[in-house]
Amino acid sequence: MSAPTGPGVILLVDDDVHILASYEKTLRYGGMPPTIPCPDPEAAAELLVKNNVRLVLLDLCMPGLGGEEVLAALRARRPDVPVIVVTGESAVESAVRLMRLGATDYLVKPVDRRRLLDAVERGLGQCPLPAPTPPGGDHGVRMIGRSAGMQEVFGVIAAVAPSREPVLITGETGVGKELAARAVHAASGLSGPFVAVNAAGLDDALFADTLFGHAKAAYTGAGAARAGLIEKAAGGSLFLDEIGDLGQASQVKLLRLLQEKEYYALGSDTVKRSQARVIVATNRDLDALLDPGRFRLDLFYRLRTHHIHLPPLRDRAGDLPELVSHFIARAAGSLGRAPCQPPPGLLNRLAAYAFPGNLRELEAMIHDALARSRGGELTLAAFDHWLRRAAPPDEPAADPASPPILPRSPGKSPIPTLKEAEEALIAEALRRADGNQAQAAAFLGITRQALNRRLRTGEGSGGGSGVSGSGVSGSGGLGR
Repeated sequence: MSAPTGPGVILLVDDDVHILASYEKTLRYGGMPPTIPCPDPEAAAELLVKNNVRLVLLDLCMPGLGGEEVLAALRARRPDVPVIVVTGESAVESAVRLMRLGATDYLVKPVDRRRLLDAVERGLGQCPLPAPTPPGGDHGVRMIGRSAGMQEVFGVIAAVAPSREPVLITGETGVGKELAARAVHAASGLSGPFVAVNAAGLDDALFADTLFGHAKAAYTGAGAARAGLIEKAAGGSLFLDEIGDLGQASQVKLLRLLQEKEYYALGSDTVKRSQARVIVATNRDLDALLDPGRFRLDLFYRLRTHHIHLPPLRDRAGDLPELVSHFIARAAGSLGRAPCQPPPGLLNRLAAYAFPGNLRELEAMIHDALARSRGGELTLAAFDHWLRRAAPPDEPAADPASPPILPRSPGKSPIPTLKEAEEALIAEALRRADGNQAQAAAFLGITRQALNRRLRTGEGSGGGSGVSGSGVSGSGGLGR
């Protein structure tokens, strides 16, 4: 069955109307397409076929129909629409089972705002709107930039695209790393698909199952064989995002895949040859990846055969006019309005803003401002609540209960080890977040999964000062 035409919507399925309202608000302010809330799981399939749904956000635990039944109904009617499953901590195994049944991603409650937007953005990339005709020479992937930094990026993409060696893409959150990966794939001439996966949400077992697949009866619940993403990306490109959060065991498996070009599906002794190019991305700086305690150096140098670094938006002021026009047109289409002109003075104010969220923040800012503006015209006032953050608030006074990470008298006291410094940072982030791990992870600039992994590896190891105030003690392994 073909999907209806139009800009497309996101279907939100959850029996809690308050959660539905929270999702709707987060996605709207995040610059995502309009949403349709569905508190009745039995009505989800009908809403799916009656609307141009581009993505479904599905709660796993609801009264009436279970998550598997709803997923099966959705996949039967529109198998092309990505489905993101939302689950509680105690139901992660069920979420993984649903992913094997066709879900494209899963989120753990409480859902972090940034994680939700990232997952939705990835899902929409699997079911995209037809892209506008781009300027010549970019192979159908819309990357905007006349600044010197972006012109250099375009040159590197063109140079490394014909190669079949791995590509490492670095840059801050929101700079468009997946878009750059798609540009490399589009310019490569490869006939196979572009397959993307976020490595941060995968533990070592799920990483192997996701990439390599499994044989029938490889483990309890594996009723049928399933191909991994490496096989699905044959003849094309496999994109691994947030590669810096991979565990050590997963790093070893990825290194072998890159070196030997072969792998085994779980539960199988039949070797398979990899026919996919690997592209990876991270928002960590290279020095962080060069720490052998966190990331294998042999894997790092293998991945870094080709390196593309995307500059932050604050270094691309010359690109703002074209970017603003592009995002206004996109937001207008999503809201069902005609494109309009930016208000006088907006570009100067944007050029003075630091954009910690980079392109993603600019797009969300413009979408929100256009939604707030009446009469179809943008006003400067609609941007005020965003741009006021350009002036950072005064720092609060230091808490005497929180010791400084570095001693105040360097000549008299030894500096802490990296492990001790990391412990202190995690403890302080958890204290400021009142124990909320999602918020603490945001303070630290890492994903919640990465924080959970650091907390788990520190449990019960003893020694050191430990992470206190969060139910976790011991320092061993926190830096890994």
